[in-house]
Amino acid sequence: MQRFKNRKINKDFKLNNPNVVLPPDYLIYESFQINYHKYYTESIDTAKWLIEYFKKYIDLKNKSILDWGCGPGRIVRHLPNLIGNDCVYFGTDYNNKSIEWCSQNLTDIQFNKNSLNAQLPYDNESMDIIYGISIFTHLSEQLHYDWYNELYRILKPNGIMFLTTHGDNFKVKMTDAEIKKFDKNKLIVRGNVKEGHRTFCAFQPKGFMRNLFKNVEIVEHNERKSNKGNSLPQQDIWIVKKYDKNAGR
Repeated sequence: MQRFKNRKINKDFKLNNPNVVLPPDYLIYESFQINYHKYYTESIDTAKWLIEYFKKYIDLKNKSILDWGCGPGRIVRHLPNLIGNDCVYFGTDYNNKSIEWCSQNLTDIQFNKNSLNAQLPYDNESMDIIYGISIFTHLSEQLHYDWYNELYRILKPNGIMFLTTHGDNFKVKMTDAEIKKFDKNKLIVRGNVKEGHRTFCAFQPKGFMRNLFKNVEIVEHNERKSNKGNSLPQQDIWIVKKYDKNAGR
């Protein structure tokens, strides 16, 4: 249905952007929409938006940057051109076909295939910036803890994590019983589908996230409001910074 609905937009995009390499439609659909303009052009704006948050808390020179849950490279593919400054870029995802496509087509980024288990091949304290857009939103409670601990392991002291979650704005999507539990700072998980898939859904109350981040500094929590003309609820932004245990010694 999406391919049919967007056939003219996608045809025009290909005519106007003949040199842009696009993933297969099924990979775009798995992570976003079958709309080439949204996947590519609008994602440049998303990457710029993300960079502005990074710059508030870290100097973007000679940094290692990881896209946790990169999918078909929608955002990370734009970072080398937008940031530069001798930074190194990484992407990891549990979708084997996405990683295979990214590895073959986005050659200025290092990609890794991970499983749902929280294990990454990177050294301790090797990443300056880790970002995960709507990744915790598709994980069980145990994997929240497991993956956070793994990301913490590979984050450098003074490094930052940028993560988005389903916060209070998403109460409109919950049942009354779920809201009662959510208001007690309990994670809500709808898990009758494959974990990690976009239809596996988790909602994160503020108290749950603050407890998850108890060993880092929460430098920003942004409960975004819907954009004008867009009634869809917006995900919360959490930015945390790892303490430098040697600071001041």
